[in-house]
Amino acid sequence: MPLTYGNNSGAIFTLLGFSDYPELKLLLFLVFLSIYSITVVGNIGMILIIRINPKLHTPMYFFLSHLSFVDFCYSSVIAPKMLVNLVAKDRIISFLECIVQYFFFAIFVVTESILLVVMAYDRFVAICSPLLYTVTMTQKLCISLVGASYAWGLTCSLTMTCSAVQLSFVGVNTIDHFFCEFSSLIALSCSDIHVNQILLFSLSTVNAVSSFLVILLSYVFILVTILKMHSSSGRRRAFSTCASHLTTITIFYGTILFLYSVPKSENSKLTFKVASLFYTLVIPMLNPLIYSLRNKDVKDTIRKAMMVKLIIFLNSSSQELQCWN
Repeated sequence: MPLTYGNNSGAIFTLLGFSDYPELKLLLFLVFLSIYSITVVGNIGMILIIRINPKLHTPMYFFLSHLSFVDFCYSSVIAPKMLVNLVAKDRIISFLECIVQYFFFAIFVVTESILLVVMAYDRFVAICSPLLYTVTMTQKLCISLVGASYAWGLTCSLTMTCSAVQLSFVGVNTIDHFFCEFSSLIALSCSDIHVNQILLFSLSTVNAVSSFLVILLSYVFILVTILKMHSSSGRRRAFSTCASHLTTITIFYGTILFLYSVPKSENSKLTFKVASLFYTLVIPMLNPLIYSLRNKDVKDTIRKAMMVKLIIFLNSSSQELQCWN
């Protein structure tokens, strides 16, 4: 008779990850470790740069610092366990660990989607109502918008996590993924998952569609405003302020739309994993690069910080030489 865990406290799961390709294990480990290292350095570096440069103490960079924090957090929820599973023979994860991993991942990925909407609104106000920008985008409003983003992420995550905790699992369960992705997790349950599937589809669709439509509407107004500008330099400047954000939302929502379009079949499992890998690891790595490479103020801050470090290094080296002499 199979063992059923009433409260799932003893339920055990195995994350398959990329174990189907043992010959690529070392290569994948090095690639993913490099990506995660760049993600950590890039996002923490972006937060520090924004903090140390007074010129970057504006609403746009305030939102960007939180985007960097969210990118760092949700990649850190996934990457360490995935890296361990690539080199470890035992890829077991308990039900509690699985739920905690999904809980934090859901918070940060939903928060990111809302932050991108907030940043689109910020650009809308800056370009369509530049004279009212400082009056509209007050510190209180910025904090409220960021707080609401985290609150909605927490609400969605708690809703989905509580629905998963109610399910029962039998025996040892194998998750054909590199993290505890919700649909893969509930598919293993011996309970009725109809409500969970409806909940997942409803929340995912509402979040993705509503946030995408708000961003799209914001950029329609922005585009109309830019086209009405008589100065070509003004149009270029307006486009350049939106370029980084447009690149980020294109990659983020492009990946999500691709995931929605992938059919759930045996042949598409690898495609689904690779697409999931893109938005859990690659996008958090790309975001700080996109904003730093296209932003003069950020590049100037990095250049100055490197110059200060170089001067300190040269001074310490010259002092050591004098001591030797």
